[in-house]
Amino acid sequence: MKSLRKLLKKKSYVKIPLILTETNHFAITAKINGVKGRFILDTGASNTCVSFDKIDLFKLTSEASEIKAAGAGATNMETLVATKNRVEIGKWKHKKLQIVLFDLVHVNEALASHKAKTVDGIIGADVLIKGKAIIDYSDNCVFLRK
Repeated sequence: MKSLRKLLKKKSYVKIPLILTETNHFAITAKINGVKGRFILDTGASNTCVSFDKIDLFKLTSEASEIKAAGAGATNMETLVATKNRVEIGKWKHKKLQIVLFDLVHVNEALASHKAKTVDGIIGADVLIKGKAIIDYSDNCVFLRK
């Protein structure tokens, strides 16, 4: 595995630790618009999302959206969208990320029922694709390309 890490470092990848939660999800620390938060890393989520109640915390400017959110047992949820947001995960940065905003109460209730820490949002496939992500499940980390 050391040879893979060396290769990724040569290719300008940065290693970011993942925290395995009580629910077997990976949590990750990220900054949005300079504000640190806790997120679930979700390869099945098409977009990065933040909970409605965190709009002010992350300095998001929201607009109406036609997008309907679905996931974790909930469907057809109303959303807003915030554009041109700065996202930092470890030393990886992206300046103009669109973030979908919706009610994550059901997600945090499910986490709390398993005595897991709640989250501010979800890091989705959009970030993983932009960062050319490689997830190392054996070492609980993700590599993102600068």
